[in-house]
Amino acid sequence: MDIGVVSKRYAKALLAYAKAQGKEDTVYNEVRLLAGHLMAVPELRRALENPILDVQRKMALLCEAAGGTSVSEELQRFFQLVLEAKREKFLQFMAWSYIDLYREDKHIFSGRLITAVPSERLVKHLSELIGERTHGTVEIEARTDESLIGGYIIELDGFRLDASVQNQLKRVRQQFLARNKRIV
Repeated sequence: MDIGVVSKRYAKALLAYAKAQGKEDTVYNEVRLLAGHLMAVPELRRALENPILDVQRKMALLCEAAGGTSVSEELQRFFQLVLEAKREKFLQFMAWSYIDLYREDKHIFSGRLITAVPSERLVKHLSELIGERTHGTVEIEARTDESLIGGYIIELDGFRLDASVQNQLKRVRQQFLARNKRIV
């Protein structure tokens, strides 16, 4: 069976169960934390896929990666189901699928903002502006890149707006070179 199909089915089941319990927001935060750890710590993925480790140890690893001792009962039951079905190698994809399904269900748009200097005010302004226009919530991951010189680059659900000084200088340079080629 396809990884995407399996992952999406498990994620849909988790979302439905979490919603029925009124805990989908809690599970979302836990799953985001887990997904981050699965990405950042390859040893965690290898440990989960190790057939020598027993279910209890894998369960402890998953709970720790999803928030420690305060992991919701809903997510713990989900982990138990995944481990008993020996589907732990799909957990990273299940986590991403859950995050996507949750965001779609809650009308949450995800994006990245890259600026030359940190600007919480810009993050807040863009979040509010985009939220008003889309009638949804916006989650923006902000980071800095000094090579932009000024301005910003925003990427939101597949769209990209490059309003950086670096990009404007690049355009001016391209136009200058194009004009000079016509003259010669």
